Amino acid sequence: MDLDLKHVNQRRPFLRKPMSVAVSALVASMAGTEAIAGGVPLELPVIVVTGSGVQPVLASSATEGSVTSEQLAQRPTSRAGELLEFVPGLMVTQHSGEGKANQYFLRGFNLDHGTDFYTEVDGVPVNMRSHAHGQGYADINFVIRDLIGSLDYRKGPYFAEAGDFATAGSAQLRYVDSLPENIARVSVGEFGYQSALLAGSPSLLGGTLLLGGEASRYDGPFDLSQDIRKLSTVARYHQGDDRDGITASLMTYRIDYNAPDQIPLRAVEQGLIGRRGFIDPSDGGDVRRYSASIDLRRSAGETGHWHAQAYALRYRMDLYSNFTYFLNDPVNGDQFNQLDDRHVYGVNLSRYWQLPTPIRSDLTIGLQSRYDDIKPVGLYLTQARQRLSTVREDQVRQGSAALYASSNQQWTPWLRSQVGLRADAYTFDVDSDTVQNSGEDRATLLSPKLALIATPTPGTRVFLNYGEGFHSNDARGVTSRIDPTDGSTPLQPVDALVKQRGAEIGVSTLLLPQLSLVASLWRLNSDSELVYVGDAGNTEASGASRRRGIELAMYYSPLSWLTLDLDYAYAHARLDSEDGNRIPNSIGGVFGAGLAIAETRGWSGGLRLRYLGGGPLVEDNSARSPSTTVVNGQVGYRCRQRYQVSLQVLNLLNSGDNDITYFYESRLPGEPAEGVPDFHFHPLEPRQVRAMLSIGF
Repeated sequence: MDLDLKHVNQRRPFLRKPMSVAVSALVASMAGTEAIAGGVPLELPVIVVTGSGVQPVLASSATEGSVTSEQLAQRPTSRAGELLEFVPGLMVTQHSGEGKANQYFLRGFNLDHGTDFYTEVDGVPVNMRSHAHGQGYADINFVIRDLIGSLDYRKGPYFAEAGDFATAGSAQLRYVDSLPENIARVSVGEFGYQSALLAGSPSLLGGTLLLGGEASRYDGPFDLSQDIRKLSTVARYHQGDDRDGITASLMTYRIDYNAPDQIPLRAVEQGLIGRRGFIDPSDGGDVRRYSASIDLRRSAGETGHWHAQAYALRYRMDLYSNFTYFLNDPVNGDQFNQLDDRHVYGVNLSRYWQLPTPIRSDLTIGLQSRYDDIKPVGLYLTQARQRLSTVREDQVRQGSAALYASSNQQWTPWLRSQVGLRADAYTFDVDSDTVQNSGEDRATLLSPKLALIATPTPGTRVFLNYGEGFHSNDARGVTSRIDPTDGSTPLQPVDALVKQRGAEIGVSTLLLPQLSLVASLWRLNSDSELVYVGDAGNTEASGASRRRGIELAMYYSPLSWLTLDLDYAYAHARLDSEDGNRIPNSIGGVFGAGLAIAETRGWSGGLRLRYLGGGPLVEDNSARSPSTTVVNGQVGYRCRQRYQVSLQVLNLLNSGDNDITYFYESRLPGEPAEGVPDFHFHPLEPRQVRAMLSIGF
């Protein structure tokens, strides 16, 4: 039997059966199976179900997995960003209006809006380098949730093909290749929620053309109407299969919104505003995003294949925020505008070989490149969205190229290894309105990877992983020498690339035929917590850091139509500092649990609980955030195969917890000039009901 190791682990097809049926069939068919390759029996490991999906047949770590379109549909979510909560241990929050990228938490990281977690959609990167609001900014609000066909995730810096930002983890979302029928869907809900989706996939030139568009509006429950107006479209042509085929995609997105940002606790306690109140009514913004990509796959004989991809992205964001109110400017207020206007281009190429060695082995060599042309990226002081002055304005040209190699070796029927090496080279070219902050820089980095996978018994795998990875710093921080806020304070340029080292031991096992467990112990050290602060126009230094933790995920399917899952994660995060070693906004414990009812006799549904533990808000741990618990639920009924009615209840128990909490100094009118240290929070949205009617034709 000739097994293509790489092909099995790449672009897996979607499961179309209930999970318990599919897993039982796969386990029964694969357990104990062997193939003779090069004179050595080659084990075909069983597929193991994780807390959020099926683990790849040739998984290299315990904490990677894949989520199918059916699973995505069965979980109730209130925002597109919550798709990433299918990654066990990852939590998604929001401190502002729903038009911004979400806040992400994973493995002791406050990932802010995306730093240290890499995301891509149909091969096009979402994370933005040297972004106006924050390094690695990842906004997936453009995704049409109902058309996503799969979500593949990995944690840790253990994979040679994963580069910038992919240290805590990564996620790859893909749209479906085709739909079983055309779809028309209308949704309505409380607080002015309206959404309409139209999609289909006609046959064209021997392939399928997916066409979809979703328009939505939402006012929200806050005293300041969010007045969201959003439109997303996708056109995607697919022909062939995973070895020989072509996929070409066009995606567009636009949104305009107001932002009820976080508010100071003292203003609520003094009765100045309510919990859903606001300080600055002109906060908000707009985003425009357009992308095109092409993906080519060609076989090279019986034992190899090529994979080539190219993409182009046009992106513009205009964001207005005011987090300190009247601290810096008692007259005009502290509102600022962050502008990001860029083009992004990228080309990726890889070649896979099965090697003619005595043991079963393979080799993948790949080349990745990306170029960001940002004109401009700016920070401006504003009042009611009217520009008052410029803090800094830059033109940034940032390029990168990476060469990587990865190889699998099957040493015995029960022992496999994977080794990899990645080399990255970066160039930075900044043209600033402050001459001293202009400049060029170059940086290179080598990142080795190693994995050992043992299968001591059928249905059980043990993983040992080590890897080095990195995230890039903002190009402006790399070249800055003068604080742009005062034009005189000297700044020390930061390292362009921040090295991170991770290790993990994990196990995945079938405790019962329908019950699986995944457990892991991990560690991740970072050379620096240096980040460019887009809100201030400079760089903050926090020194080196170290994180370690434990993760557990269980998946149980007692009936063909019922699935129960839970995941728990705990992280211990510390700075290497004598003055205070807590990492602000690093969350210790998170917990998620849910049930999913696959369609049976027309009925389907889902229930999900998520718990986000408290954590330090300052380095000395003197201020901590409270925990957050929320439950979402949904139920649906399909009749005559064409019509489906669904009801979704968000925040089912009407929790009054905060979506997110911060601690810093701000100033309201009449308060001391130095400001008041206080908690600032954004509350969960109250319970709300949404109804949906979907028609297939």
